[in-house]
Amino acid sequence: MKFSIYFAAVALVHVRMAGAFVSHNSACLSPTKTSIFSEPSDTSGDTFTAPSGSAFEELESCKADLVQMCTQSEKAPLDQIQNLVAELEMLGEQVGIGQASSNSGLISGEWELLYSPEDVTRSSPFFWAFRRAFPDESDQIFGITDSIPAPVKEVGPALQHIDLEVSNDGRSASGKFVSRVKVATLGGAATSIMTTRASIVGIEGLDGIRLRIESTKPEESTVLKKLGPLGEFLNENAPPFPSGDALERAAAGSSEVVMRTTFCDEGLRISRNEDRYSEPFVWRRKGFSSGGDAFEI
Repeated sequence: MKFSIYFAAVALVHVRMAGAFVSHNSACLSPTKTSIFSEPSDTSGDTFTAPSGSAFEELESCKADLVQMCTQSEKAPLDQIQNLVAELEMLGEQVGIGQASSNSGLISGEWELLYSPEDVTRSSPFFWAFRRAFPDESDQIFGITDSIPAPVKEVGPALQHIDLEVSNDGRSASGKFVSRVKVATLGGAATSIMTTRASIVGIEGLDGIRLRIESTKPEESTVLKKLGPLGEFLNENAPPFPSGDALERAAAGSSEVVMRTTFCDEGLRISRNEDRYSEPFVWRRKGFSSGGDAFEI
């Protein structure tokens, strides 16, 4: 079987049957981790000396409007999100908040997804890289998986953990990036956490971080947990799929993607797939960097 067909099938299975895959209880998670099933974090109480003036008040009002629009029960149209994001970025530039996002230091931490322009799974950079590796097949595959209705398939919530270290001269960067998306199938009878791990291998200008995909794995499968000790053993020991190497075999260079972050402050982040720049993702902070994968779903 041709590799492209095989890898496309792998991506399809990742989304449709994630609950039946091998999972993993991440031993490196902090004992103080916070469940994503709790109420979204409120960063309004964070210690922060705000600049005065009407421009800052407009910025805060715009942020509140954006969060409200992203969290309403009915998903907001993309153009409305785009307009508010553009206003937020403009106000941030006027006030001097949220800019130079790739090396400001504020991007490190735990983030929860508030808005995705597509299916929530597309917040994972694995799917950005998959599009680069299979430009002709990806939209068809995504269309099939996205059309599966709830409750047969439910996706979310989604979290990202970022640890970024920038050199003193601001010309290079390193670190790690972890994306975790909950996928439930069969009315919630089977669930798993689709986990993609990537390395931060560089910065691109003021707002870009270059990521290299390393692995993808469905973790914490409820199907395996029902198998008792055997399932727990598989949860803890089954290796992840080397998706970065597989992407490179499909198309050289496809395992690397650039995430552009056009606004980032103590509580809110706007990031974009460089290849689909007009489609912003909105993230809200759950915590600052703790040096480990300090979150769970």
